[in-house]
Amino acid sequence: MLRILLISIFLVLPLVSINCSPLFILKETSFFTLQKDSSIYRKYSTARPSNRAFTSSAIEHCIDSVTHLLTNEKLAWMFSNCFPNTLDTTVKYRCLQNGDDDTFIITGDIPAMWLRDSGAQVWPYLRFVKKDLALRHLVRGVIRRQLRCILIDPYANAFTECPDSISPKWSNDYTEMRPGVFERKYELDSQCYPIRLAHAYWKETQDSSVFDSLWINAIETILKTMRKQQCKEGDNEYKFQRTTHAMHDTQSNYGLGHPARPCGMIAQAFRPSDDCTIFPYNIPGNIMAGHSLAHAAEILEKVNVNYKLARECRQLSEEIKKGVETFGIVSHPHYGNIYAYEVDGYGGVLLMDDANIPSLLSLPYISDVAISDSIYQNTRRFVWSRDNPYFFSGRAGEGIGGPHVGMHYIWPMSLIMRALTSTNDKELIICLQSLLHTDGDTGFIHEAFHKDDSRRFTRSWFAWGNTLFGELILKLIDEGKLNLLNSSIVETK
Repeated sequence: MLRILLISIFLVLPLVSINCSPLFILKETSFFTLQKDSSIYRKYSTARPSNRAFTSSAIEHCIDSVTHLLTNEKLAWMFSNCFPNTLDTTVKYRCLQNGDDDTFIITGDIPAMWLRDSGAQVWPYLRFVKKDLALRHLVRGVIRRQLRCILIDPYANAFTECPDSISPKWSNDYTEMRPGVFERKYELDSQCYPIRLAHAYWKETQDSSVFDSLWINAIETILKTMRKQQCKEGDNEYKFQRTTHAMHDTQSNYGLGHPARPCGMIAQAFRPSDDCTIFPYNIPGNIMAGHSLAHAAEILEKVNVNYKLARECRQLSEEIKKGVETFGIVSHPHYGNIYAYEVDGYGGVLLMDDANIPSLLSLPYISDVAISDSIYQNTRRFVWSRDNPYFFSGRAGEGIGGPHVGMHYIWPMSLIMRALTSTNDKELIICLQSLLHTDGDTGFIHEAFHKDDSRRFTRSWFAWGNTLFGELILKLIDEGKLNLLNSSIVETK
């Protein structure tokens, strides 16, 4: 009861400032005072909502610290709007009757919780959970909700808030729709992001309470599903079709998709973009899966002492990695050995990249692939070129898109990911300039913008992109790039 009361106080009352060390040490107090009256606060008015879904004292302190370090007015404004956007607008926390944490997170303008998006949306907040108890319970609640969702249906990508409700939008899809499922597109990364978040939360807090029977049941379910999707026993049990005008929103062969020859990898019907795969073995998804299974094994060994289940995770991880090495790497006439985007095990290869994460561009971000890895660097040059059919360049900027919103639309997420995986200052400056110039004067990151006109954008409320932008700024400050952020080269129009 005491724990429930404490959590309620944190959530209902305005959070008071807690005595924690600042994220960034300001060398001179006078600098802080001087900047309070700067034009940052005169020229730009906050775009944050007055009625916020959740407020974290640690996040607010971070925003205050960072905006006073940044001399680029628009950059400071965008960071203050974007970084807390997930907390400001998308979270719904509660403490269950059994005392467990439960957090439901929407992506923005769609009232459903995607396993991928929700895990990615709170990821940048992990560094603050030791400083803010309420935030810690919120993130823990995301993990617990994700595990429960997997047990509802391991093939689903998105879920309703009420586990007993029927999807109001996709209930007529030709697949096995269950109560609590919003959309039932099998996306391999949907099973990877919960493991990624749980592992990172454990490393940050040493809190092993999330790894109980619910965790074990979820991992067993994930393993069972992935094994089935290796297609070793012929056609799998998962099928999906939708009555739609968009080909990328359904699957061929009466819901089974393109044939897959067993090769160790896991076949998935849909990409992280929610678009259907052309060839069933999506390479970035499989690389992420191999990495995530190794993390699951570590937890199972060190916390659960379940060596049998850990061995199964490691065995599957190795099978996936071998499959990627054998079928997922191809020789390109201009770039040398690169990662394919999708393959079928028969020799079919799709060379492209999509902006959604996991992507080929994001491999060092979502796996143990090193930025310096020669195959990754070759792939990186390929995907950020006109040889990638979904790379677009125009008057407004350049970047990677995907079929989800159609041709000629660039996802800012690709610009952020390019910067997050870059070791080149010139490249960083190009990405920052583009992000500052393509917000449509809203102060937020959108899903996509037209290559020739950034005012033509999709989704004004896209919390994942906003939070990811904040993560980029913090990373650059951590790496000693404050001078670059404040450089006159990174100018605003």
